[in-house]
Amino acid sequence: MPIQTQLSWSERIAETIVEQCDNDGYHAFPSERWAYVQGMTLMAMAQTGEQYGKGEYIDFMKRHMDLYIQKDGSIATYSLEEYNLDQINQGKNLFRLMEDAEDQRYEEAAHLLAAQLAGQPRTSEGGFWHKKIYPFQMWLDGLYMSSPFLAQYAKKFNRPELLDEVAHQILLVERKTRDPRTGLLYHGWDESKEQVWADSTTGCSAHFWSRAMGWYAMAIVDSIEHFPIHHPKRGTIIGIFERMCNALVRVQEQESGLWFQVLDQGFRKGNYLEASGSSMFVYALAKGVRLRYLEPQFKQAAEKGWQGLTSRLVEETADGVKLNSICHGAGLSLDRDGSYSYYVIEQVVSDSFMGTAPLLLAALEMERLS
Repeated sequence: MPIQTQLSWSERIAETIVEQCDNDGYHAFPSERWAYVQGMTLMAMAQTGEQYGKGEYIDFMKRHMDLYIQKDGSIATYSLEEYNLDQINQGKNLFRLMEDAEDQRYEEAAHLLAAQLAGQPRTSEGGFWHKKIYPFQMWLDGLYMSSPFLAQYAKKFNRPELLDEVAHQILLVERKTRDPRTGLLYHGWDESKEQVWADSTTGCSAHFWSRAMGWYAMAIVDSIEHFPIHHPKRGTIIGIFERMCNALVRVQEQESGLWFQVLDQGFRKGNYLEASGSSMFVYALAKGVRLRYLEPQFKQAAEKGWQGLTSRLVEETADGVKLNSICHGAGLSLDRDGSYSYYVIEQVVSDSFMGTAPLLLAALEMERLS
């Protein structure tokens, strides 16, 4: 009998995601609406299909997207008037669907999401509010939700002025949230300085949350690949990305290669090595090296992080790949005050797509880099 080649990590993770679904492949996701975690998971699945020539993973993405994209291009459960950046993220899958579509519904859906961003409420300097219900607030999370979509939309539909918009958002939030001492970025910034979590002088939240910086790191590497090399802000964005990655390497836990939930607080009581942020950093570092946005020495940090994930936080069981130590969710609001104690008391879970999808993306990039 021929020797069966072992599946790659990414294929094993993708198979686990499929197995977690019901038999019809429709009901795995934790909510029944168009949403950002589902969108990231579907994107990771489709990328696995493309990388390994497995059309069933692309079909998996299409089946789930088709639950929402209507014949006229409207999106079920989506409301433009929410002006919620999270709702843009799932739209990244539309570009892959447009390639094979004979109708216009995916394109119309993309235009609808772009229309939201055109009217998105803004700070005085033009920064997108994270949501309409969060006035004058920019969160690092929102850059991942919206910027790569808008950059790819600009490229697809020949709208170069929208690349200028993407550059403006990426650079503005970095300027407002970067701590000059550590080089790390605070989770959020409130221009009005009205929120309970906002510093009265800077407007920034108090701590460096791992996944928030993970969202931002992924936002840069996923956006900049759509920029032409002659764009006047491309080099600046790549420069701040490398500067930020140096800061991330400085807080990488040396024994495990992973990153803490609160990045700069080490083994302070309650802090822990967190899976989703660590996966996002591995993905961003590996992709940055592969596309030459980062110098080659960052490959070592990516490899060390990947080794830490697979040896410490991942288990392979009869049910597939299991990922532990995932922060279930965190945000900034009246009851989510951005304090250290807040971030470390949020629920820690296993096998949430919030962590599994970044793990899959990290696996794909590490396999491309090897």
